[in-house]
Amino acid sequence: MSNPETLNFGNSAIAFKHQSTRSLKKALLLFKSFDFPFLLKIGPFLARTAVALGMKSIIKNTIFAQFCGGETIEESATAISHLSESHIGTILDYSVEGEETETVFEHTCAEILKTIEVASKDIRVPFSVFKTTGIIRIALLEKVSANANLTDAENAEWQRSRQRFEQICKSAYDHQVKLFIDAEESWIQPAIDALTEEMMARFNGKSAIVYNTLQMYRHDRLAYLKKQVESGNYFHGFKLVRGAYMEKERERAMEMNYPSPIQPDKVSCDRDYDLALAFCVEHIEKVSICAGTHNEESSLYLTRLMAQKGIAPSDPRIYFSQLLGMSDHISFNLSDTGYNVAKYVPYGPVTAVIPYLTRRARENSSVAGQMGRERRLIETEIKRRKSGISVD
Repeated sequence: MSNPETLNFGNSAIAFKHQSTRSLKKALLLFKSFDFPFLLKIGPFLARTAVALGMKSIIKNTIFAQFCGGETIEESATAISHLSESHIGTILDYSVEGEETETVFEHTCAEILKTIEVASKDIRVPFSVFKTTGIIRIALLEKVSANANLTDAENAEWQRSRQRFEQICKSAYDHQVKLFIDAEESWIQPAIDALTEEMMARFNGKSAIVYNTLQMYRHDRLAYLKKQVESGNYFHGFKLVRGAYMEKERERAMEMNYPSPIQPDKVSCDRDYDLALAFCVEHIEKVSICAGTHNEESSLYLTRLMAQKGIAPSDPRIYFSQLLGMSDHISFNLSDTGYNVAKYVPYGPVTAVIPYLTRRARENSSVAGQMGRERRLIETEIKRRKSGISVD
């Protein structure tokens, strides 16, 4: 049994052992650029312009290389291999956003099914994942979430959408691949929750295959978690995150004059996140969890909960997860100590992934201290390599 107190997230030698000094310097420059709001604002335009002018390689070799595995599953093989060398799994995430045609939805569905097939044959890929808005139109999800009446055409569209959702979940069950369903904006989440709960009840009879994602920056998610576990007669899977749409949520609530679903402050969000971890560990016999967090304190807290409960670091019911190119000090030090870790590895055509990359840059730049911490750790490792000093 590993001792959580031996974890040292400041060990930059372990955190960046998979990266060359050259790649670290490139990452440092990229993270420094996130300090300039103007660049983040015009970034999508510059990226699209660069691609249109035949300079796609500039994007592909900078922000794309930092946060994405490649344009295809095959191109992501290098990232999968590098992570596996440090006993870190890969979660292949087809990250095409903002498209809303049936043709694109069908293509995205087929791509997600491919990730499930890959995961079923490769132990290095322990999960698959998808965003519901990648296969269902946002406006339709909003109407269903609001219990609004659908037209005949919308009813037919909803049935096609449900079939795609079910097809993905059934494939995960047939291949026995754990499947994350990402959380999205609060005004479309009720429809996503209902579909996910239905699939959990259908496919989680013997183990957690389908996982719902809970954004704990919402003040209602802890109560939702407890209600689901206490009422559902099946195994539960949850990916716990803090959230990705906070500013958009608050702005919409203010504009439309309804109570904000967001926690009043960060302290409340952190409290509910850790309470959710504790609740899941307390009910580990019927709950599997993935702590999707870049927060050091919550990561350490979960390791302590596991130790208190006598749960081995390698217990397959508990995983830690971070994004490719972010928080390597958490991912690699956890893995080095024997815990289950899997990195989200986004992939997709450069032009189609630009909205994802833009959102990722804005989210991370808005998280207090996130970019500064990334930079300091990289700077520490570059200096350590220059001096030859070891890190205990």
